Amino acid sequence: MDSATVGRATALGTAVLLALLAVPAHAAPQDPAPDLAGLRGVLRTAVQQGAPGAAARIDDHGTVSKAVTGIADRSTRRTLATTDRFRIGSVTKTFSAVVLLQLADEKKLKLDTPVNRYLPGLLPDDRITVRHVLSHRSGLYDYTNDMFARTVPGFEAVRTKVFTYRQLVDRSLRKPRTTAPGGPYAYSNTNFVIAGLLIEKLTGNPVGTEYQNRIIAPLELGDTFYVHPGTKIPGRHARGYLTPDTAGAALVDATEQTASWAQSAGAVISTARDLNTFLSALLRGELTSAAQLTQMRRWVAAGSGQAYGLGLRRRDLSCGASVFGHTGAVQGFYTYAFTSEDGGRSLAAFVNTSNNGKVHGTMLGALESAFCGKSAKVRRGFTAGERPETEALTGR
Repeated sequence: MDSATVGRATALGTAVLLALLAVPAHAAPQDPAPDLAGLRGVLRTAVQQGAPGAAARIDDHGTVSKAVTGIADRSTRRTLATTDRFRIGSVTKTFSAVVLLQLADEKKLKLDTPVNRYLPGLLPDDRITVRHVLSHRSGLYDYTNDMFARTVPGFEAVRTKVFTYRQLVDRSLRKPRTTAPGGPYAYSNTNFVIAGLLIEKLTGNPVGTEYQNRIIAPLELGDTFYVHPGTKIPGRHARGYLTPDTAGAALVDATEQTASWAQSAGAVISTARDLNTFLSALLRGELTSAAQLTQMRRWVAAGSGQAYGLGLRRRDLSCGASVFGHTGAVQGFYTYAFTSEDGGRSLAAFVNTSNNGKVHGTMLGALESAFCGKSAKVRRGFTAGERPETEALTGR
């Protein structure tokens, strides 16, 4: 090779190297774009399976995508909107966990301290720690299993009731524990009722006040509320419909209720936009210290393709991506709220029905469409170790 050729090769190599160095690190292969057609298909299928309406919103690095089908109100036939407020069920648990982790940041709480240290005499076992409660490893029986063993009668029996936290804990303690403290994951609403008790004891304020001051106001979540024991959803909202146990029976309008059976385990009201804002901020480290966010993401196995941290669920999708958030079930509504690891892409989806396993299984496909794009392999039904949330309305 002559010197001129060598010179040209060297110059070309230098130019290529400089070009490569000029490419920013974040320009590596991007996540697949959301499959909006697939997402709309998921929503349509959910409506065909019995949901009056279904809606979803994706916030993706500043780009907003929305999909909606069906109605918000079976009486007026008003079309559902992604801006409608709705009951988010067990996504409330993530709010409760954030408050407790902030209290840990403030040195008012230690995760590995027994609950009875803060709430003397509450529990029959001094080994149950705050961490066990927030990760569903306390072994405390889920009182909602009995409360909603019969869906509609169970709901009507508690629709207007107002419970104290201790009354709900007492319902759990009438039953044997399901595991030893620190044992395997076993979802139980009782754990996050105890979280509410801890919040109120350590702050001296009602749970709703702490949600407002620590999360809702700082993030400007203008459509998020904790109205317990009020029964109405304020402002423009979707009505929620409970599916009876008897096939073919008429849906029951469950919109107005105290949600007192849930409280800090499931009584928050919000919108798709606010949920995306909340989860994005959480995963970006805007609500807790980095140390507490790391604690929140210490995972335990929680069923096929799932893991649970502290009030936070991880779902592993067909494309290899993992997303972080929570599902929610409360009479009349299912909620699916998840974000990417960096908080850059978030999905909040909901239907205005509950106690419908087919709808729930279908709506989980919204995560695949939102985060895996057209490469998604949408799962139908339930995998081993995952039963429908509707069996106890626990938002697992």
